[in-house]
Amino acid sequence: MPGPRPGITRWRILPLLCTLFALFLAVPRPAAAGPLDAALGYLAAGSYDETLIGVNALAASGASRAAAIVQALNDGNLYVADDHTLYIADPSGKLTVAATGAPAPADLTTDDLDTVRVNNRIRNAVSAALGALTLQAPDPAKRLAAAKAVFAQRDAAALPGVEAALAHESDPAVKAALAEARAAILLAKADVAEADRLAAVHLLGQRGDEAAEALLRGLPADAPAAVKAAAQSEIASIQTRLALWGALQNVWYGLSLGSVLLLAAIGLAITFGVMGVINMAHGELVMLGAYTTFVVQQSIRTYAPGLFDASLFIAPPLAFVVSGAVGIAIERSVIRFLYGRPLETLLATWGLSLILQQAVRSIFGADNRQVGTPAWMSGSFPLGGLTITDGRLAIVVFALVVFGLLLLVLNRTSLGLQLRAVTQNRRMAGSMGIKTGRIDALTFGLGSGVAGLAGVALSQIDNVSPNLGQGYIIDSFMVVVFGGVGNLWGTLVGALTLGIANKFLEPYAGAVLGKIVLLVAIILFIQKRPRGLFALRGRAVEA
Repeated sequence: MPGPRPGITRWRILPLLCTLFALFLAVPRPAAAGPLDAALGYLAAGSYDETLIGVNALAASGASRAAAIVQALNDGNLYVADDHTLYIADPSGKLTVAATGAPAPADLTTDDLDTVRVNNRIRNAVSAALGALTLQAPDPAKRLAAAKAVFAQRDAAALPGVEAALAHESDPAVKAALAEARAAILLAKADVAEADRLAAVHLLGQRGDEAAEALLRGLPADAPAAVKAAAQSEIASIQTRLALWGALQNVWYGLSLGSVLLLAAIGLAITFGVMGVINMAHGELVMLGAYTTFVVQQSIRTYAPGLFDASLFIAPPLAFVVSGAVGIAIERSVIRFLYGRPLETLLATWGLSLILQQAVRSIFGADNRQVGTPAWMSGSFPLGGLTITDGRLAIVVFALVVFGLLLLVLNRTSLGLQLRAVTQNRRMAGSMGIKTGRIDALTFGLGSGVAGLAGVALSQIDNVSPNLGQGYIIDSFMVVVFGGVGNLWGTLVGALTLGIANKFLEPYAGAVLGKIVLLVAIILFIQKRPRGLFALRGRAVEA
């Protein structure tokens, strides 16, 4: 009997194999769990330890949804269902599936879900994870902020993300911040090669700030001896550098304080130094300038809010006019009858100061008034190891501009020429046709107007109240007497010198005792040089 033909058997089996293969492909199979799924599984587990593992896994996953999930956890908007599905709620309460971003079932609300709980450890990990996940952001500013956040947290889980970002970073500032963040992480890790730790120590030493010093001091106890020695060397270098920058910062603070003293004293340098009038109402003229600034800002807020940032350009000329007009009225009504009688002038102007204070209380009330700071004066910027605030810098520049303009008026105008003539020899100036009474009024008005300009600047750094000027009148007299009566350059040097000296004394003696020490030093100095640093012959010292 013949056997089966091989060709027929082959053709019968082939369709059967194809059918079986098709059925195999058609049968659904569970997808392999990826890094995102594994991380979400930890977050849904419910325990703090597993949530912490999930946060770190999200940071290392590189998934597109990772940042949104970590942010939701940070904001308390991450929820878990009974089936361990995670959902994100937006501010309106609308839910989306955390893994995909797809809308949740319409009948599902946050009341049906449990919030994923966090503790302080998890919050720190979340902050570091957010930093690591934004290290690849398109915006360099966001990458820089993320690198600084990682540096502050020093979470070892962020190291892979930092190294990946560092390899592709092109912006120099961001790259430097990433390198510092990597060094901070390596310094705290236990399983790091000694060479890498030494490099991290050196890099943090180059950073040279207090944060770097704290990191170097916090080396693990089991760090190699060479690493500890290198860290001590860098700490000593950082301390020296910080001491130098601290001294320079005090100089800057002294210059900014000196500019305030200059503004407050420069008007007094005219009324007291040039005219010989002890004007105890000078502080109230400063106060009028500050209240003029307040009125200008209130008017702008009411009628033209868009001009608020320009308020400090509108206020100075108005403050100059208001304080100058009040000064001229004081000179014409009181001072002109008291020339040559300094004690009576002192008592009269002291009484006027009380009248001006009470008038302001009656009009504006006794409470402090708020004077806003324009946006262009509200920031700060680093300069080496210094922090320069825009507001203080603006006041320094303003004080120098006012000083320069006053020099031009006194040395390049007919009013300045006549003023100097009356100062040097009043009788001779009168015999040459100069109306000395008119010059007296204009000179007193000029000094008073400059006091008003000081009030504009002081409104940005002090409380605007009826007592504003009282805090600067003594300092102003000290500056004028120390610099040299009647000499504007002496006033400039005296203000800056006293400002810097005061800032260097404050850390050791305190604010009050520091001023007392300065006052005693000035008294001793005047015993040796009665006319101050720069002597100028004026009406007050005529024979």
